[in-house]
Amino acid sequence: MRNVKLTAVLLLALFAVGCAHKNKSALLNDADVLHENEHQLTQVIIYDVFTPPVASRIYGYTALASYEAMRYADPKYNSIITQLKGFGKPPVPQKGKDYNFALAATKAFFTVAHKVTFSIDSLKKYENGVYQMYKDNLDDSTYARSVDFGEQIGKLILKRAAVDDYPQTRGKPKYLGETSPAKWRPTPPDYMDGVEFCWGDMKVFAIDSSKQFFPGPPPAYSEDKNSAFVKQYMEVYNKNKSLTDEEKLIAAYWDDNPFVIQHSGHLMFADKKITPGGHWIGITTIACKQSHANAVKTAQAYALTSIGLYDAFICCWEVKYKYSYARPVTNINEKVDHYWLPLLQTPPFPEYTAGHSTISAAAAVLLTHEFGDNFAFQDTSDLHYIGKQRHFDSFIKASDETALSRFYGGIHYLNSSLVGATQGKQIGNFIWNKLKLTN
Repeated sequence: MRNVKLTAVLLLALFAVGCAHKNKSALLNDADVLHENEHQLTQVIIYDVFTPPVASRIYGYTALASYEAMRYADPKYNSIITQLKGFGKPPVPQKGKDYNFALAATKAFFTVAHKVTFSIDSLKKYENGVYQMYKDNLDDSTYARSVDFGEQIGKLILKRAAVDDYPQTRGKPKYLGETSPAKWRPTPPDYMDGVEFCWGDMKVFAIDSSKQFFPGPPPAYSEDKNSAFVKQYMEVYNKNKSLTDEEKLIAAYWDDNPFVIQHSGHLMFADKKITPGGHWIGITTIACKQSHANAVKTAQAYALTSIGLYDAFICCWEVKYKYSYARPVTNINEKVDHYWLPLLQTPPFPEYTAGHSTISAAAAVLLTHEFGDNFAFQDTSDLHYIGKQRHFDSFIKASDETALSRFYGGIHYLNSSLVGATQGKQIGNFIWNKLKLTN
């Protein structure tokens, strides 16, 4: 509950100025402001029910905007967007003028957030409290200059977002899969159409293309009981009948399905949770706080994690819709047990490769580079949403558990989870080796 308590303290500090401007609000630590900015964004992403790929885009652009403003607080940090695709040259502060770069980062962050989310009223309420805090503690010229600088950066980021293929594909037709053997089709219980089937065409951030780390094909369709194809769905079926309590816990812990529709007789209701990317943003928060990272390193950590999530989703989705591979529930229902359902609700998109495995491995590799091997932590990212927390001895061990969780949950073949994890690690290492972060 520590994150919840911190949020309450921050909000009280920020909104205390709303009723009586006579009492100036205390200036909060820069890193704490950045953490709370991310937390508020996550709440809106959950409320608006953005799909996992779309959520990664939101985290990506907002984090880059925040970093490009915050980095000027320490001259040794380099621009990241000048090393990515299609962003252009960022504005620079005026020489000899005073700035508050945490304020500028906040303005940049929310300038972007307002355009890439829907429910911005709650963001604006929080945001106004932050601005009032800075107004109470800065002279007018520094405040105005910082806000203007942040807005300039935010607008530059939005120019890139306008041409990344997301706006251009919003009117795309539904993807309902194929009826041929081994091909994906909508799955029970709700038989929803395929999510974001054009995501592989999105303009990447750091990697060369969505096909750069393209894995080999999954096992080919076969009715031979000794074939890899049959063995993989029988492995899922048999495993789900003999899960231990620990394996069930692991599956539930990493579910991170942002919109699970629950059925009770004729009643239906939805549970909202953080996305897989949001879970790793939460882990980034934990790592920053545990290591006492300053505001610039905090902004960099969010940017790196978000870049990895975004590019990994694009790579994974390119594979998913290239092969359009059927989920275990489809093959098991048709060949083994018509009434079988997996422990977890199957997400509405093709099976190969596993998305959570891919993006988790990419994020874990980048966080390992940023904070070191064997960085032990207590993951409380999901505590507020599902009442669970787990301890991990490293980021990689957390991501490896994620890969297994999809198999335990019955929504992925083990091979697909492991191949996705390999692809994600390749993406994370490529991004880290490509970017020059400091002078």
